[in-house]
Amino acid sequence: MHLIGCEPAPPLLALLCRPLPQKGDPITLWLLDRHGRTMTGCRLDLDTVEARPSVLGGALIDVTITDPGDDRPTPAARSVLEVWSDGVPTQPNQWARFDAEGRSEWLDLTRVGPYGPEGLSGGTYHLDGQHATDRNGLLLALGEALLGPGANYGRCLDSVSDYLCGGPLVVPPFTLVWHHADIARRALAGHVMHHLGGRSYFEVTVNLLREKGVTVVLQ
Repeated sequence: MHLIGCEPAPPLLALLCRPLPQKGDPITLWLLDRHGRTMTGCRLDLDTVEARPSVLGGALIDVTITDPGDDRPTPAARSVLEVWSDGVPTQPNQWARFDAEGRSEWLDLTRVGPYGPEGLSGGTYHLDGQHATDRNGLLLALGEALLGPGANYGRCLDSVSDYLCGGPLVVPPFTLVWHHADIARRALAGHVMHHLGGRSYFEVTVNLLREKGVTVVLQ
């Protein structure tokens, strides 16, 4: 990989003053969308093999690095990143066309929020459950119902439980109307939570919401 036009800031210069090639230097690769917003970061152990004056001229430098590992973004991750590269999604269910691996990548890009000083309670929210066919799909649908596209209300049931106790803007008591609930009930019937009495992931999610003060209406 050739990094073209690097600014020779002190941290980079200090790194390059050591003899080359350098093995296994930890580098964080930040992925930006087309508007310059940071989408995500990946920590890589890369070998720096060359540094030279940049083809762009001035005081810039070009750095060549190699990756000795075989860890690469999956095809699913690349497809998801392409959607997010236009900015934070503003339409619901844009994640629905992806498989479980793609939905996991989508969930990794979502952010919790917004936060409020005390959180808003009351009101009615509608969960579109027609695509909640796996765990990640359920969590993505829940996040969109409560906070909108591009946000999450927990990346696992433990964090959902934490947020229901306070954090993001929406906190119980409120009403959640779960449309097409039978889709998740059937799809997640085999996802049994043995440490929670053998109930399915769907049942555990509904019970968690109700125990924390959410009125769940299954339709």
